[in-house]
Amino acid sequence: MNRILNWIVFVFFLLGPFCLKAQNVYPNVTPTARYVTSEGEEIEDASEEQSAPITGYFSAEVTDQGLYSAHYEWRIFKAGQENAPLVDRFDREMEYTFTQSGTFYVQLYVTFVQDTDTIRYPDGGGEPFVVSVSQSKLEFPNAFSPNGDGFNDVYKAKEGYRSIVKFKATVFTRWGQKVYTWTNPAEGWDGKINGRTARDGVYYVVVQAEGADGRKFNIRKDVNVLTGYSGEGGTTDAE
Repeated sequence: MNRILNWIVFVFFLLGPFCLKAQNVYPNVTPTARYVTSEGEEIEDASEEQSAPITGYFSAEVTDQGLYSAHYEWRIFKAGQENAPLVDRFDREMEYTFTQSGTFYVQLYVTFVQDTDTIRYPDGGGEPFVVSVSQSKLEFPNAFSPNGDGFNDVYKAKEGYRSIVKFKATVFTRWGQKVYTWTNPAEGWDGKINGRTARDGVYYVVVQAEGADGRKFNIRKDVNVLTGYSGEGGTTDAE
């Protein structure tokens, strides 16, 4: 009997420090986020106004989980509406595309359970990620110069358009012949018809678009093709 007791004491002497250490190690959560903007740029912070659509990639990043089982919950909500989330998901990682304007909060909740021991995150902390999506904006110029000089060679939306989630633009001749159609506000008409540069003159553009804030854009305006215009002398980006 004494030999058995001595053996137990010896084993505890060897393993005791490891057991005590294990009892003092608890799960830790460090959530991360990254975003891809509507222009395809990857950023780490979207709290300043961004143009929709913007896609967020969120991860719980748990360390020292040990024998604890983990239950994850991601909530996306607007200010003051935490208990009425727009999104409620239960995965360790989450991807979500923001297509509405406004300020959104992305909060992670994690519950760790081991036997009768329960640990909840956040416990008095855990700041949410903030995603701010701007109101929509879309304007078009009334002229461009597709002459290959590197200035205003493509007819497209003016720089600074924001949060456009639906888009279609079509250019017509003044006789109503369809010339070109595109569906991405970052793109445009290069001034060619059947592979050849269009003649100088007045054309017509019709734009139908929708913003992240629900605003409808129905733009109809003249487009002046000015191939003899040099970008060095000014700009054709006038109303």
